[in-house]
Amino acid sequence: MAAYYLISQLPSLDGIEDTTPLPITEEQFTELCSRFLKAKEQEKLQKLTLTPAKDPEGSGSAFIDAWDESERMLRFALGKVRAEKWNFPFETGGRNIPVQYAKAAAAAMEIENPMEAEKFLNRFRLALLEELRPMDGFADEYIFYYGLRLKLLLRVRQFDTEAGEAAYRDIYNSILYRDRLEALS
Repeated sequence: MAAYYLISQLPSLDGIEDTTPLPITEEQFTELCSRFLKAKEQEKLQKLTLTPAKDPEGSGSAFIDAWDESERMLRFALGKVRAEKWNFPFETGGRNIPVQYAKAAAAAMEIENPMEAEKFLNRFRLALLEELRPMDGFADEYIFYYGLRLKLLLRVRQFDTEAGEAAYRDIYNSILYRDRLEALS
């Protein structure tokens, strides 16, 4: 019953574009959840992440575990595509990467502008999240869905084009000239 009262107070995140201000902050969301959720659900809420561990760690929520696995697969697909591009070895830990993740990673690598590639990946992640969206809009799992959606929407708003381009150039040059730098050390 508490989930119903909590969810009914949350503003809609549907139809929000990259430039639209969000109607709620992550801190407001967490504070609101702390008033309605039991300790066990709050612990699960704290496990919500956009960067899951390389090896699965059960969260106690089928929804969170499914999200973590999908994000893990996307990260492995991106790592594999990047490694193939640079002829570096890459170990997937024996995982078979589903085709949709491999295609998304390959498409992102084809985008020359890193910011646009990140936006593409964020749209892909949002689409994955929608596939996992709980059918019951007033269940605890829906609160976890909402929290992850909020995190994804906040993530894209934190991008700084200039800082991102500088970091990209540094990483790119360190990969490209790695052999030369290692020879100098």
